[in-house]
Amino acid sequence: MKILSPAKINLFLHVSGKRPDGYHDIVSLICCVSLYDVISFDFGGGITTVTCTDPEIPCDERNHALKAASLFLGKFRTNEGVRIHIEKNIPAGAGLGGGSSNAATVLSCLNRWFGNPFPVEEIMAMGLEIGADVPFFLYRKPALATGIGEKLKEYPLKLPYKILIVYPGFGVLTQEVYNNLNLRLTNCKNKLKKLIFVQEFHAKLLCNDLESVTVSKYPEINEAKEAILKQGAAGALMSGSGSSVFGLFLDNDSAINAGNVLSKNRRWRVFVVDTIC
Repeated sequence: MKILSPAKINLFLHVSGKRPDGYHDIVSLICCVSLYDVISFDFGGGITTVTCTDPEIPCDERNHALKAASLFLGKFRTNEGVRIHIEKNIPAGAGLGGGSSNAATVLSCLNRWFGNPFPVEEIMAMGLEIGADVPFFLYRKPALATGIGEKLKEYPLKLPYKILIVYPGFGVLTQEVYNNLNLRLTNCKNKLKKLIFVQEFHAKLLCNDLESVTVSKYPEINEAKEAILKQGAAGALMSGSGSSVFGLFLDNDSAINAGNVLSKNRRWRVFVVDTIC
């Protein structure tokens, strides 16, 4: 059994405050895009393992897919194991949610395989135990996420753009970015009302409160953003806590031409994708 596990981008990310538990409250517009890991499942035997085509991805208890499988099988109280293989296409530490998407894909697949023993709400709760982004990947629709990202409201996204993603060749630790965030310097709140009431998302609404924090330590992220804008993007933004930057292009040819130019930078990986609605 092979399942596609998609990436995501944050079109909007406002950090509104820090909670007593150390997490941050956010308001974020998130959508899946057509960049996928491919996850294979082989059932049988009593051992659960994960392997991955990317040697830099840990396949021990730190791996989100393995966490998801262990959590599900433990709650289901079965001795059956599953061998999971990840064909990794989504860069790690890129703000594209690859690990969270893998975890959601594993939870969803195991629930179907075993006859849906858990309701959606319980699968969502399992996902949240693994990471704040996992419930979104179980939801799989463009959504306005609040709380720590677990409260999801469907967003009727109309996005008349082709998307180009640039991964600058290095990952970023999300916790490090949040630890360095100064809430007094966030600026996306001013666009929040327009985001909530808009009928069609416009590039002018792009905003990410984490971008300035990450760029201050990794200036190449801003270099990628400027390169995308130079190629004619209607707007560009860092996704999540970084390191990837995406640009919105008005048509497919413009995005592909820009991708061909930016791919000449050998440090970067470039993807031209669509939103998944």
